[in-house]
Amino acid sequence: MASIKRSLESDPLQSNISSKVYVRSTKSGKVQKIVCEVYLRQDIPCSSKLCHRCREIAPTDSAGQPIPFVLSGAPAGTSVYPNGHYLVPDTNAFLSAMDLFEQSSGFYDVVVLQIVLEELRNRSLPLYNRLVGLTKSEDKRFYVFFNEFRLETYINRLDGESVNDRNDRAVRKAVAWYGEHLARTKAKQIPTVVMLSNDRENLRKAKNEGIAACSLANYVRQLEDGEHLLDMIPETEDGEMIKEKRPNELFYPEYFSMSKMMTGVKGGVLHQGTFNVSPYNYLEGSIRVPAFPKSLLILGRENINRAVDGDLVVVEVLPKDQWKEPSTQVIEEEAITKNENPDTEEGSSLVTERERKALQEEVKRTHSKTTEGHAQPTVRVVGVVKRNWRQYVGHIDQTSVSQSAQQGRKQDTVFVIPMDKKIPKIRLRTRQVAELVGKRILVTIDAWDRDSRHPTGHFVRSLGELETKAAETEALLLEYDVQYRPFPKTVLDCLPKEGHDWKVPTSTDDPGWRDREDLRHLGICSIDPIGCQDIDDALHSRPLPNGNFEVGVHIADVSHFVRPNNAMDMEASIRGTTVYLVDKRIDMLPMLLGTDLCSLKPYVERYAFSVLWELTPDADIVNMRFTKSVIKSREAFSYEQAQLRVEDASQQDDLTKSIRVLMALSRKLKQKRMDAGALSLSSPEVKVQMESETSDPIDVKTKQHLDTMSLVEEFMLLANVSVARKIYEAFPQTALLRRHGAPPKTNFDELANQLRVKKGLELSVESSRALADSLDTCVDPKEPFFNTLIRIMATRCMMAAEYFCSGTQAYPEFRHYGLASEIYTHFTSPIRRYADLVAHRQLAAAIEYEAVHPSVRSRGRLEAVCKNINVRHRNAQLAGRASIAYYVGQALRGKATEEDGFIMKIFSNGFVVLVPRFGIESLIRLRDLAEPEPSAEYDAETYTLKTSGSREIKVELFQKVRVLVTDQKDETTGKRGVKMEFVKAY
Repeated sequence: MASIKRSLESDPLQSNISSKVYVRSTKSGKVQKIVCEVYLRQDIPCSSKLCHRCREIAPTDSAGQPIPFVLSGAPAGTSVYPNGHYLVPDTNAFLSAMDLFEQSSGFYDVVVLQIVLEELRNRSLPLYNRLVGLTKSEDKRFYVFFNEFRLETYINRLDGESVNDRNDRAVRKAVAWYGEHLARTKAKQIPTVVMLSNDRENLRKAKNEGIAACSLANYVRQLEDGEHLLDMIPETEDGEMIKEKRPNELFYPEYFSMSKMMTGVKGGVLHQGTFNVSPYNYLEGSIRVPAFPKSLLILGRENINRAVDGDLVVVEVLPKDQWKEPSTQVIEEEAITKNENPDTEEGSSLVTERERKALQEEVKRTHSKTTEGHAQPTVRVVGVVKRNWRQYVGHIDQTSVSQSAQQGRKQDTVFVIPMDKKIPKIRLRTRQVAELVGKRILVTIDAWDRDSRHPTGHFVRSLGELETKAAETEALLLEYDVQYRPFPKTVLDCLPKEGHDWKVPTSTDDPGWRDREDLRHLGICSIDPIGCQDIDDALHSRPLPNGNFEVGVHIADVSHFVRPNNAMDMEASIRGTTVYLVDKRIDMLPMLLGTDLCSLKPYVERYAFSVLWELTPDADIVNMRFTKSVIKSREAFSYEQAQLRVEDASQQDDLTKSIRVLMALSRKLKQKRMDAGALSLSSPEVKVQMESETSDPIDVKTKQHLDTMSLVEEFMLLANVSVARKIYEAFPQTALLRRHGAPPKTNFDELANQLRVKKGLELSVESSRALADSLDTCVDPKEPFFNTLIRIMATRCMMAAEYFCSGTQAYPEFRHYGLASEIYTHFTSPIRRYADLVAHRQLAAAIEYEAVHPSVRSRGRLEAVCKNINVRHRNAQLAGRASIAYYVGQALRGKATEEDGFIMKIFSNGFVVLVPRFGIESLIRLRDLAEPEPSAEYDAETYTLKTSGSREIKVELFQKVRVLVTDQKDETTGKRGVKMEFVKAY
């Protein structure tokens, strides 16, 4: 038998082939060795416009055109590199200071090595996406050099060498090759190729090897605008900024090693989960873990041990005699830590005197009552598995600024107070204190060492003056990580070349009509909020000869325009959803598609994806089918217009009759859902009215619920359930679905006890049906809003709904608790949600309209998509609410109005009031009632607070109260919001 093994003699290119060996463990626990052959080439260009040799050998693009060279032929010089220079950063540089590379005042002609790009993608996907964006910028001139495929720059890993050391050596090898390669160009001025790194060992080795290398701080000092840019370098990376650490200044306990933590978690001795900070007490946090039915409590700085809200942490349960009750006191960081000196960590104790007093008051209160059985398991953080640090919006705490810092340009240390009250104050060293006081600024946390009470960070950029609309809107978008930058050219290039002139082809023989059903004859209309431009859905109904009805839901066929894995699809998958703010919309797709070509506007033909049912008069489904279609909507109604039309008996046209049939059927569908146990929950909903010319807020209205809203909702729910069943049937492992987990019964313990004690009502949580029925009984004959209040509070006890890939859960876990549906997905809003776009592709494949694209069959890819869109969906909701809160504050500016409110939560030193008129809630502290602060008696058993002294009042949970509502700038967060003053209790 002839051997298939190639010999060097028989294959002259064999010397250009290298092997990469990977070892991985299989599910069965066996070790598998994988060998990948890498073909090493010599035609990968350096991309410098100085190099004619590379231009001759460089490959061409798919059209046969030469690939344009990126790096300038006359790169800028500095005092150290007067002949010009190219930069080659290592992974460490991008990880620690990506903000620097995005600055317009420097960092041009940058070689991004393949090994660095790959390492960055493994370490931080958000930073990787930002770097990819820079490589697409024509202005910045960032060039990706495939050093792992170029013969002269590829290196094998040495015996005993770590992956990190091998990658650092690969970077140095590429820098050295670039320098030697350019020296052979015979140009008049040869640019210096400079390695940028903050890794001291890498810099030392580069120096020994004769390679030009520089730390970020030293390089920035050479730039014209260097003084300002120095603030953007992490303090931990700038050798001149790092202070001497003395062992007696260590405040926090040392973290366990990763191996010790993982061993402890596996053995059940330690527990892993996400750390959440209480919104009312910065010294209290909680963590939910599978081993305990209730959240575990974390109290005090030492036990929190440098964890920041959202971090994935490992905790150790404290002995039972140290278990405590959750705090009943509002403890705000700014009040306790005011006037702290950011330059010195005063005292040798971690817990300051003020914090100790605040915690002691809690301990006294805890021991003053018979609290046996009320204590919760209490834990301490022993390590952080994954930090949730991001860029934070905040402003400089005026009380931390020294007199000298406001005048000179010397570097000073100040505190930044983040907009998010759950995030601790951040120590910041900056040379721009005078310019930044009174501004909204963006900062990043770099480290939180054991010897510092607070995390340290660096300045990224200024957003503008506090309270200006532009600065506050951008701050809001950054705070919730909304991708708001304009769509790049690569995305816009994916749009139809005809632009707004695109039309559905007139000939049904056109490829665009392939397998589409012509539904232009149907009486289709859309019903949406006033002013809606991105119309995703439309409906129709018509009677059938057998007495049943044909009902159709027609959804914009976005997948026709957005093809899998092109630039527009990748951008949409990153954005995840459209974000709706009071004054603007941040689109997931370019406006041409969202508000025109995909939007199911009236009187024009549009591509759609239709779900068609035959329903009996009792709304039972006889049959259903799915088809790509072409429709022509007859009318675009607002909810209000459709409601008036239905109620006007004189309107007897076909369109109105169709809406009336849909209305009748939707009521029966809703009743079926309610009978199955669907929940009718609630959240405060208001609409801010804007002045048409200036876009200034002028009034706040409570949203009115109309029957036409329920009409649309019921048929969208029916379409989503129907599509979910179809795609799961076709793709049992990879269907993109949406689930809503049943909340742990313990989530309702507090609300159930409150209702029992205050109203004598029972809340049953055995099932969604039991909960729905008991919520219906939570009524107060004297107060109609009481039931809505309880539904709002019940909503907050729920789990969050989430997208998931069907192969990752057992079928019983698919259930949507709130909708009482066994299976559910999102299909009806593909213009504004990426999940719906994926569902469209899966449905198209399920009905054999088109071949299955790998992207909708790859479980790994779909799991990553689900993870991202879950975060984006949540952030979009929070951004929308924050926008309303900001504009409600602006609408009330300079005004004062008395409104009715309801007490939702009671503390020993304050209470939270919800004002339905504005859909907002606010904390009223005892210190706000009178000067001096009245003394108070708090009864946790009956949820009652009674004050005496300077002002006497008695308030209790669920009570109706009168409050004076005004606007107020929160000196802590710098945000203008609503202030409530207590007037009287009813």
